[in-house]
Amino acid sequence: MPLPLALGGLDSLQSAGPALVWTVVLVFVFLECALIIGLFLPGDSMLLTAGIVLASHETGHAQVWGLAVATMIAAIAGNQVGYVVGHRTGHTLVARKNGRYINTRNLNRVTALLQRHGFLAVLVARWIPWVRTLCPLVAGAARMDHRRYTLASSIGAVIWAPVLLLIGFYAGGFLDRVSWLLPSVIGTLVVGLIAGTVLGIRQYRIEMARPAEDFDLDITQPIPAVPAESVPEPHR
Repeated sequence: MPLPLALGGLDSLQSAGPALVWTVVLVFVFLECALIIGLFLPGDSMLLTAGIVLASHETGHAQVWGLAVATMIAAIAGNQVGYVVGHRTGHTLVARKNGRYINTRNLNRVTALLQRHGFLAVLVARWIPWVRTLCPLVAGAARMDHRRYTLASSIGAVIWAPVLLLIGFYAGGFLDRVSWLLPSVIGTLVVGLIAGTVLGIRQYRIEMARPAEDFDLDITQPIPAVPAESVPEPHR
């Protein structure tokens, strides 16, 4: 069939072994959790793709569980770096005028989310791509209690990356039952991942070239350890 033949180049990807998958995944996860450039990288789709690719390897089962642990560590480490950067920056952050992601509106939304829900906001942020990157920075700048932040971000890391990796892996095992289907899906996902990364880096450069504007955090309201509205008010 034409499509599988066209995807014959995937043999080089598979022959590179899990080492290539590990390198790409760990770098992406760390950057997405630590630095602003992570806003523009396809993190969730990358984890799903990595799981599917590992499903095509003989040692994939052992590799995916090992990578799941490694991604947890990379995510936790990235969140700590992001927190430290925000803490050292102070309560004044730099946004981009008319920026797509790094704008005062998004920083206000993340700040309000943290002030309203605190601990739970850090957990929820793990599943929202742009919030996932901005949350550590804002939490550090807002002086959120470091131990509570570390606990919340660590729990989130345990749930986020391994779940997406394993979903991809077991989906890949299902696709592998049809001889031509798995290579076709891998080829499509890898091409999409590369294109998304290139476009993301381009968008990052455009964003950072926009004029800077200061964003002053409202640190008069402490970030709670538990949601401020954990108990709903009765209907009137």
